[in-house]
Amino acid sequence: MANDHLAEAASNLLINCAGAAPGDAILILHEDPALGWYDLEAPKAVADEALRRGMKPTLRMVGGPDESGELPKDVLDAMAAHDQTVFFARIGDQGRFSIRQSGRPAVMSYAINAEMLATPFGRFAHGAFLDLKDALNRTIDAAHEIRITCPGGTDLAGRSVIDASEADDVSVKRFPMGVYKPIRMQGFFGKVAITRYLTPTGSRPYSPPWLALDDTVIATVQGNRITGFEGSPEIVGAVEEHYRRVAETFAIKPMFVHSWHSGMHPACAYTLPADDNPDRWSNTAFPNPRILHFHTCGAYPPGEICWMVFDPLVTVDGTPLWDRGRLNRAINDDIASVFSRWPGLDRLFDNPSRDIGLDSM
Repeated sequence: MANDHLAEAASNLLINCAGAAPGDAILILHEDPALGWYDLEAPKAVADEALRRGMKPTLRMVGGPDESGELPKDVLDAMAAHDQTVFFARIGDQGRFSIRQSGRPAVMSYAINAEMLATPFGRFAHGAFLDLKDALNRTIDAAHEIRITCPGGTDLAGRSVIDASEADDVSVKRFPMGVYKPIRMQGFFGKVAITRYLTPTGSRPYSPPWLALDDTVIATVQGNRITGFEGSPEIVGAVEEHYRRVAETFAIKPMFVHSWHSGMHPACAYTLPADDNPDRWSNTAFPNPRILHFHTCGAYPPGEICWMVFDPLVTVDGTPLWDRGRLNRAINDDIASVFSRWPGLDRLFDNPSRDIGLDSM
């Protein structure tokens, strides 16, 4: 059964997400498993399914990300020589802007191993979450006020600022689709409770990549500006130093919040302890709807430092949209109609995963 589930997920990726067809040459770039992020079984399952469907798969191992944020020329050349590329590697996320240079479409997998790929996170119809993403985007764009609160002390309110000049990043397809569009911070004001860790956003690597937080730190935000941090002097000092160091590394604005969005895929389960690798955790668990994250440090998407907010209540014009990981499917006809179009989607949302790598939550 496990092999059947893997094949089903691989088909979902290749057909429903990538839109690949028989005869297509598929380059599957997989990260060296020794780096501790991606396994080899998941990319091999995609290669096997591609071969079964009359495609021509090529498996190629690649390394981890580097500070350039660009894909190596040999990788871009290999992509250009194939019809499609599938990334089981962080360089696909890091290089999502340079991928356009290859002239070929690509898919970035956020399922990091065969176990994760074979769950409903990888198997449920990709189109359902594209449909839901669009409905969530419309709901948020139409709102007069969006408010975010959480048990830790977050209280932030504002409205979505629509910037038509920002082109949608269509050069890389996310698989599984786990988030809606980032909501720009210009119109938001209030406080954000930061707990557990400050982590990288997946944009560019730096060392050390995370800062552990022994207690909650409250960030005060006015639009894009972080106006201060509140908490114990020791922890606030460590946070400020972390921001200073990362900003100096890349010559960027430290006290800047670009955007936020929450996860939207209830089958995303992160079953490893977060503290095994907080970087891997934050960049893998984020599609779970119990997590809402902010992109900070740098006046560009997605910035370099991520804030993770847990079990948020997100209200739209006073009506709950997300409540501790559960979607209000009746908030409007637009979202309700998504569930009527996709059999089984209701059942998936009725039984969301609570696993986000934090045993005490």
